[in-house]
Amino acid sequence: MKVDVLDMKGKKVREIELPAKLFEAPVNVDLMHQAYVRQMANARLGTHDTKVRSEVRGGGRKPWKQKGTGRARQGSRRAAQWVGGGRIHTPHPRSYELRMPKKMRLAALRSALSAKASELSIVVVDDLNIAEPKTKLVAETLGNLVGTSTVLVLMPVKDQNYDVVMRSTSNLDNAKVLLASYLNVRDIMNFDKVVLPVTTIDALVAHLG
Repeated sequence: MKVDVLDMKGKKVREIELPAKLFEAPVNVDLMHQAYVRQMANARLGTHDTKVRSEVRGGGRKPWKQKGTGRARQGSRRAAQWVGGGRIHTPHPRSYELRMPKKMRLAALRSALSAKASELSIVVVDDLNIAEPKTKLVAETLGNLVGTSTVLVLMPVKDQNYDVVMRSTSNLDNAKVLLASYLNVRDIMNFDKVVLPVTTIDALVAHLG
């Protein structure tokens, strides 16, 4: 697949052939959905907790004698039917972690990138070099590249330029900067466009195989 390579002003400077293994892979919706569900589940902390009968304070004394009162028998005021009593079938700390083989995770990422490429939502830029960390500069550059679309910017390595771009986009609600090695299905699908500096393509090939 050939795509245009743009400069930071949005003008075409040349063409480039995208790696077919990453951008022309079979689009497997079920596999992408599985990767998405796994990612969202693994993000859950699972720290929710409620007290059961044995954890609620008090309740040591029997409310009334077993027989002769005409009322139902009760053993403790901390039973679930009492106000302030323990809870039954309520959440407790647990892990929501889901496992997925690495080959399947990488295949899901290739599938997501191929889906974006088929929608012509992959934008390749010759160089994304911001001189100083200013939101205005990055906003202008992204406007030249993708207009008003939401955008995921993938950077090749964590260097000084990455830090500048990251700081400059922190105040933009329609953009996110991510390292190529941190690529995930949720971010790919949540943004309209994916912006790739040319050097990021090599980083993606090294990461996704």
